[in-house]
Amino acid sequence: MKEIKLSELDFQKGEVFLLDKPYEWTSFDVVKKVRNRLRIKKVGHAGTLDPLATGLLIVCAGKATKKINEFQDLGKSYTGALVLGKTTPSIDLETEFDSESDYSHITTSEIQAAADELTGDIMQVPPIYSAIKIDGERAYKIARRKEEAKLDPRPVSVTKFIIDASNLPEVKFEIDCSKGTYIRSLVRDLGEALGCGAYMSELRRTAIGDHRVEDAYNLEEFIASLERD
Repeated sequence: MKEIKLSELDFQKGEVFLLDKPYEWTSFDVVKKVRNRLRIKKVGHAGTLDPLATGLLIVCAGKATKKINEFQDLGKSYTGALVLGKTTPSIDLETEFDSESDYSHITTSEIQAAADELTGDIMQVPPIYSAIKIDGERAYKIARRKEEAKLDPRPVSVTKFIIDASNLPEVKFEIDCSKGTYIRSLVRDLGEALGCGAYMSELRRTAIGDHRVEDAYNLEEFIASLERD
């Protein structure tokens, strides 16, 4: 990838950066890091990634922040893994396990059939551990207080849900989906359909529209490149 020169950036025209979000960083952490280095206020991202996910994050600076909604409307692609037989309240490893069930009777064909049922135009309930607002407050804050909250189902589209169940209880997957689709919700619903529960152990966003993570900058290398200018 070419080195970025801070002096050559044009924020009046706007700049768009493809970054590979590190594990355990929030999307806002990445924006804050970039904003501080660029020394401009107008920096934003086009689609949140959970802290425990990695992969493509589109960051817009200057007048390019007007393109954020355009990028958010694009389809997304993911790879990852889920584990059958255990659940957590957050559907990932942010929270402790709260149930365990036998998965030994479940076959690969049953898992793929469950994934097929979650493919196409579906109604999906977002995870309670999400940034969706309920009466002005982020849902995950309510969930962390262990208070009850309800999120309504919303329409999403899943165009691909391929699984590799050759190493149970782990199931690898590849998913293509519309904006607003929660992969953790797909994992939760697949586990419920199989009657054993599931949690997501790994997630990586590989593409947003035609933009691919292979073309993204490693965050630390990106910052270091700017610092050498």
